[in-house]
Formats: sequence, C-alpha cells, structure tokens
Amino acid sequence: MMKEVWRFIDSGACSPAYNMALDEALLTWHSEGRIPPTIRFYGWDPATLSVGYFQKVAKEIHLDKVREYGLGFVRRPTGGRAVLHDQELTYSVIVSEEHPDMPATVTEAYRVISQGILEGFTDVGLEAYFSIPRTEEELSSLKNPRSAVCFDAPSWYELVVEGRKVAGSAQTRQKGVILQHGSIILDIDEDKLFDLFKYPSERVRERMQRNFRNKAVAINALRREPLTMDEAKLAFRKGFEKGLNITLEPYTLSKEEDEEVRQIARNRYEQDEWNFRK
Repeated sequence: MMKEVWRFIDSGACSPAYNMALDEALLTWHSEGRIPPTIRFYGWDPATLSVGYFQKVAKEIHLDKVREYGLGFVRRPTGGRAVLHDQELTYSVIVSEEHPDMPATVTEAYRVISQGILEGFTDVGLEAYFSIPRTEEELSSLKNPRSAVCFDAPSWYELVVEGRKVAGSAQTRQKGVILQHGSIILDIDEDKLFDLFKYPSERVRERMQRNFRNKAVAINALRREPLTMDEAKLAFRKGFEKGLNITLEPYTLSKEEDEEVRQIARNRYEQDEWNFRK
C-alpha cells in the first residue's frame, strides 16, 4: 500500500519572527489547499525565548536578562509556557483536522503526532514513553501550572525518558488545521533558563531549579556519545515517517512564498503590540 506523501521543510536557523510567521503561513496555505500536510524542522538565530499565546510577559519574564543574554523574544500563536530555544531541534507539524488519521480531541491528536517523536527517540537509543497524568493532583497541576517554565512538568502525551521530560510541544487549531510545534532538547543551560523568569524570592528560584532537574532532561545528558544536530534531524525525520506512516518529500519555499512569510513576520511577530500585549 502506498504511503501518503507529506511535505518536509528544513528551514535552518531563522529569526524568531520568521519562524513563527512561517508556521502561521503553512497553516494558512494548508487550509487553502495550496500545500499538503507538512513537517518542518528549524533552529533559531539568535537563541530565543518564546512565550505562550496567553502568557503575561510583564508578570513572569525577566526581560532585562533576555536582553543581557542577547536572546530573541517572540510570542507564539500556540499556548503553553515559555521555552528557551537554544541547543535544540524545533519541529512543527501542519495537518488538517479532517485528516482521517487525526483524532478530534487535542490530547489524542498530540498522541498521534508525537508518535513520530517517540520513534525518533527510539532511533537515537533512548527509551521514551508518553506521560499520562495518573492522579487528580497531576491533572490539577496541568490545568494550573505553578511555573512559567515549559519544561517544568510534562503535559498530556509529552515524551518522558527515565521519568523526566525530554520534549515539549504546543498545539493550536485554526482554519480547520492543526499546528503542533515543539522542542527536542539536545543540551540545556539551566542557569541561563532560570535567569529569564521572575520569582517571589531567591529561595523559590532555587527550589524550582532543583525540582526542574528531577523533571526535565536533555538528550545529551542521557547518552554516552553526544548527538549532533545532523544526527538528530535524520533520526527524527525517520521517526516521523515511521510514527505517522508517511513519506516525507523535501521542499524549498519559492521567492513568492518567502516574501509572504516575511510580510507576516513584519506585520505581527516583529511588533511589540503582539509580543508584549499581555
């Protein structure tokens, strides 16, 4: 039986505004029938702190530290908490809500899409599994997160190795299309990450950072041999093909498509009104 062909875009390291604009453009183009379902890999130049659509920047983010570290800053069109995009492979998946393999509920769609990430972890020799809240307390912590840091706790069907979160994802549904994007962390600088947030006291920060080490981990902290970015791209590309039972066909944006993306970036993701509006 022929496998469905999806588009594959490796856009390399792009500006924060361009990254979010391209994800938005892909969602729109797919809703208009201009492109097939698409998986995209990308990086960030410069390293960037992205905040969730609903996050309150002034209350939660230490913007002086963001500037001090020379980081980019952008608000995502998806929910969730803040993510430091630095030494990671970032992915996005764009597929219609009506796709026959996509469940109607957000959590079940996470499970299906994240199967591709699970297979990628298997390919790099790590035994990952899905996190599923088991108690009322765990369910409550998902609905009312205590921390502004994305990797502080796993959500429904996010990937866990040895009890610690190894990939974080966020999803939105617009125009009949699912956009899920997320971070596959190769290495992490905990001190830099925790410098970027506001805390009631230094003691609270220390406790949260200590707890974080028990809840999240980067791939290269779990491997004898460090995984390179090229190796990660190959493994997770194969993982998506296997996990979603698809064939990925490489694609490069046309000049017209690239300009359309840049226009979205200028009009929305480069604007302070968008990034700092909450």
